[in-house]
Amino acid sequence: MKLWHRVVTVFSFILFLCSVAFSQPAQALDFNTILQGTPRLVAADNTRRNVADDLLGTEFGQKIDVNNSDIRDFRDLRGFYPKLASIIIQNAPYEQVEDVLLIPGLTDTQKERLQANLDNFTATPEAEVFNEGDERYNAGIY
Repeated sequence: MKLWHRVVTVFSFILFLCSVAFSQPAQALDFNTILQGTPRLVAADNTRRNVADDLLGTEFGQKIDVNNSDIRDFRDLRGFYPKLASIIIQNAPYEQVEDVLLIPGLTDTQKERLQANLDNFTATPEAEVFNEGDERYNAGIY
């Protein structure tokens, strides 16, 4: 056992000496060399915009759009989330905001809530970017 202990110790010591004797110095790069390899940022033409950003600049970005807003946008209005908001989404599209009052099957309480909050709504044409798939029910914001 002592012999094995000595062999391991000597081997470890030789390995340490070799690593110290044959080690390579660090090769640092100067700042100019780093800058030559990085891509340059160039000012791009900003004429391309996506449809969602264009709509957010209109009344849609200020009020709840009954044709394009998702169900989570109705959370700020008392009594709308999730039941009444879901009814509004299922019966879209609307030509004007007042059309939400014509939804069949609304209770008197729901009609009163809608009437009281008509100023918080807008009706813009349906945009595919907000209505594809089930994005009005699950906008993917977690």
